[in-house]
Amino acid sequence: MKNFDAFKAHGDIIWNIANLLRGPYRPPQYRRVMIPLTVLRRLDCVLEASKDAVIKYHKQLKEQIDKDGKPKYDTETIEKMVNHKFDLAFFNTSEFTFQTLLGDPDKLVANLANYMAGFSTRARKIIEKFKFEEEIDKLEEANRLFDVVKQVAAVDLHPDTIPNIAMGYLFEDLVRRFNEQANEEAGDHFTPREVVKLMVNLLFTHDDLVYRKAKLIKIYDPTCGTGGMLSESEKVIIDPDTGLNPSADVRLFGQEYNPESFAICGSDLMIKGEDVKNIVFGDTLGTGKLKEGFADGDGHPDEHFHFMLANPPFGVEWKPEKDFVTKEHETFGFKGRFGPGLPRINDGALLFLLHMISKMQPAPEKGGEGSRIAVVFNGSPLFTGDAGSGESNIRRWIIENDMLEAVIGLPDQLFYNTGIYTYVWIVTNRKTAQRKGRVQLINATDFAWKMKKSLGDKRKRMGDGTDGTPDHLAAITRLYGDYAHNVRKTVAEIQTNIDPKRDQTKSQCVSKIFDNQDFGFLKITVERPLRLNFAVTDARIAGVKQTNAFWELALSRKRKNQAQIDTEVLEGKAAQAAILAVLEGMRPAFADGHIIKDRPTFDKLLTAAFAAAELELDSKLKAALLAPGSLGEKDPSAEICRDKKGHPEPDADLRDTENVPLPPGIALPLPLDYESKKNKGKVDTMPLLALVQAHCEAYLAQEVLPYRPDAWIDHSKIKVGYEIPFNRHFYEYEPPRPLEAIEADILALEKDIMAMLKDVTA
Repeated sequence: MKNFDAFKAHGDIIWNIANLLRGPYRPPQYRRVMIPLTVLRRLDCVLEASKDAVIKYHKQLKEQIDKDGKPKYDTETIEKMVNHKFDLAFFNTSEFTFQTLLGDPDKLVANLANYMAGFSTRARKIIEKFKFEEEIDKLEEANRLFDVVKQVAAVDLHPDTIPNIAMGYLFEDLVRRFNEQANEEAGDHFTPREVVKLMVNLLFTHDDLVYRKAKLIKIYDPTCGTGGMLSESEKVIIDPDTGLNPSADVRLFGQEYNPESFAICGSDLMIKGEDVKNIVFGDTLGTGKLKEGFADGDGHPDEHFHFMLANPPFGVEWKPEKDFVTKEHETFGFKGRFGPGLPRINDGALLFLLHMISKMQPAPEKGGEGSRIAVVFNGSPLFTGDAGSGESNIRRWIIENDMLEAVIGLPDQLFYNTGIYTYVWIVTNRKTAQRKGRVQLINATDFAWKMKKSLGDKRKRMGDGTDGTPDHLAAITRLYGDYAHNVRKTVAEIQTNIDPKRDQTKSQCVSKIFDNQDFGFLKITVERPLRLNFAVTDARIAGVKQTNAFWELALSRKRKNQAQIDTEVLEGKAAQAAILAVLEGMRPAFADGHIIKDRPTFDKLLTAAFAAAELELDSKLKAALLAPGSLGEKDPSAEICRDKKGHPEPDADLRDTENVPLPPGIALPLPLDYESKKNKGKVDTMPLLALVQAHCEAYLAQEVLPYRPDAWIDHSKIKVGYEIPFNRHFYEYEPPRPLEAIEADILALEKDIMAMLKDVTA
């Protein structure tokens, strides 16, 4: 960009002014003062030329009254009229400017508050989120306010000096620098610069929509934080020197629930002269809480976007939004945002992706332009959740509808507040022909450069070709764009300095391509038959006494009439005694260790004994007496227990599950409904069973029956699961080093330690 060094110099001046805050503020807190002051100074410069005329016209409108003596225009109408007349997105009616504020140092606190209150409604609501009034009082008490305002007022941020796009770069750079100072505090709301750049690069690679002349392009971030992803996207498209399509009409949309981050993002748009109404303050998922200026749920309900980016919170509970989200899921299903399912309560990241998918433009085959999404997750959304769970069903819905285009694994220790591995998902409903039905996995975990100074948990960065680093971002983007299977690169080709001792000639796979079906599986339930032997012994009679059916006989269901309660209890105890008497009568026949391994045979003996005693043996009591742990005992040599239809009864303790890959060539989406609260346990498996039953039975015959010939599959319990085992697909076995080499390393280490100890004790 032309004269960028000159614009950066202005940023350096503001950065240096922050040193005046030393003492009352710690360096990580400087941004609380300098960012809002930079915003106010820019707005002051932007409005300078029209200020007097705006005040005059605004006063005229306010003073006009109708025939009833009431104000002719309300505040909203006046603001619209002022903005229209002067072609402004906002204005300020305070008599003060940054220069005139300095004329009365004793009243600076009150006058600065007056100046801030003079902004039009939309701008004021953004500025208020900084809570700068608290900092004004603190600065005044520390005797720093006048000096800081004076220094900021001397910085020329007029559009003639710094055009809008350059001011956007300057502001973004300041936000980044201040946030890096406050790395841990800002980590939840600030995505590392190189991650943002990579996501933007991937999003626009080989996408012809972004190149259409004068094209209206809508870009959205539902967790926009300070607006870094939005700003970078806009810059890549319309930068006058390097942009992909400077003629495009780019419109930015976002939503953010953190007040300070929202204020920074909204301010970024204001200082670039853009419409700030598209940045909404509120919880994207919805909390059910209503308050002024706060969006409850989707802040852009009627909008759909061409490109979307997000860095949702990692591993954060969505308990505050649970009632609202669950209600939407159950009420609207696939007509709402959360049709496929809901993830577990301790990680709501996938909810944001579902929200973004709901904001897609219609696919090209449906007459629309389609959309592309780049979202960064931790590893959990790739594999968490069993078959049929909310997470698995979300993955299933995305993959079976051919929306997942690529997953890029990033290095660890990239983020300010966590050292975990992260993954960028590319999701779209406008895949190119060659990508349809397939997913690309890119292993970029080694594309990292050790930082000279750590920032919180951030110890690595992906190089961008500056500061002596290799251009990892370009290399990863090239892997994505080339779309090749089984691509291998050596450590030397990757260019990483993380472990200088690594063998530079060693290669690893960095790109693989899979069919959508490769990520799906069938979870089958393998049953084995229940086998029991029977006897009547002291030990087994003791087991009978512990059964609920026996114990409940002596309980009364009456609640108020004590006489009736006592009568029922006595009758129950008598029934218990009678049952025990029958069993005692049967016990001698089993005194010599005799057991019966056939349930029907023992059933006849038991029934006959109760009949002889003229006692009723109802089905509940019989089931309790014949159960394992009562008169029955599990015995692999006994006969199989069967139901009334002659089918084997399953033994729950021997039940197992197997994950079976989908049959080769099976068509997607699968004919199996998504389970919800309304149809829980009632999903019809028959349409799916017609396609996979033979496949599952073949698996059983090959993998199970040779070892357990009495096993069978309960096809009514079949479930579909989807997971993306990223690490497994790129795992390559490495044999352990020779013992001699390990021993040599240990001896060398011991030698070094002894040398250091000698130096210390010398």
